[in-house]
Amino acid sequence: MHITLRQLQIFTAVALQGSTAAAAQEIALSQSATSAALKELENILKVELFDRVGKRLILNDSGRLLLPQARQMLDAARTIEQQFVHTDHPGSGLYIGASTTIGIYVLPKLLTLPSAPHVPREPKVSIANSAAIAEAVAHFTVDLGLIEGPCHEPDVITEPWLEDELVIVCAPNHSILQGPPRHEVTLDELQNAQWLLREAGSGTQEAVEQVLLPHLHQLRPAMQLSNSEAIKHAAAAGLGLACLSRMIVAQPLASGELIEVKTPLPRLSRRLFLIYHRNKTLSPQLNAFLQHCRAIKPNN
Repeated sequence: MHITLRQLQIFTAVALQGSTAAAAQEIALSQSATSAALKELENILKVELFDRVGKRLILNDSGRLLLPQARQMLDAARTIEQQFVHTDHPGSGLYIGASTTIGIYVLPKLLTLPSAPHVPREPKVSIANSAAIAEAVAHFTVDLGLIEGPCHEPDVITEPWLEDELVIVCAPNHSILQGPPRHEVTLDELQNAQWLLREAGSGTQEAVEQVLLPHLHQLRPAMQLSNSEAIKHAAAAGLGLACLSRMIVAQPLASGELIEVKTPLPRLSRRLFLIYHRNKTLSPQLNAFLQHCRAIKPNN
């Protein structure tokens, strides 16, 4: 066998960066060595993997065919390495991707495990919106994803995990709460209100739309923000209504900075998911961490 893992690593870096110069910086190699390794790989395969457009290297059909196979091979090699590091810490050596709310409120509790002092390695964690984490899992960039909404990547296994309650909140002085005391606001008032929303690709936003749109038919945006923490603070400042995880708003609800809006809507909730690539080799560490996730609840 003539193809090396180093060649596949270089090919993948060039595919992602778009040039041998950028790839060389990414993998700490000289540009000449990067170009030579890529040329050697193409000679072995007897095919060009990129279209050369000026200084840019753009994957052609052969390169697009090779890229997922290369990613899978590199992931398998990394999994082999993980099998021989210390295995008495379920998270050691793993690359974990978490959507924003899970990364802030759930994952730290999952990682609070008794760890022996001789275990030097801890998991690497990437936090982004659900769509970005699902893409990272699909590309073998992370070993396991924990996301807040459905996954739309065809090669990724989606495992239902936890149920997360959603609540509608606003500032105490919001106009929707003004007037004579009453038990709840109406659906018309919710439909006409200004809402603080997440960006496209957010699991939170997709979940909010799934639970609210069947009843309200539209959500009038007051502002779009890139994370739920920003929405929480914007809601407390009186800038609009928000529908957020109870985990996020527990403290401001307790302090009175936010008020839970009572509505005729049914109980609102969403499902959190564990995701991993269907061709992923589950190392002992990854299996242990998966079992840990399945067994532990956020309030444990």
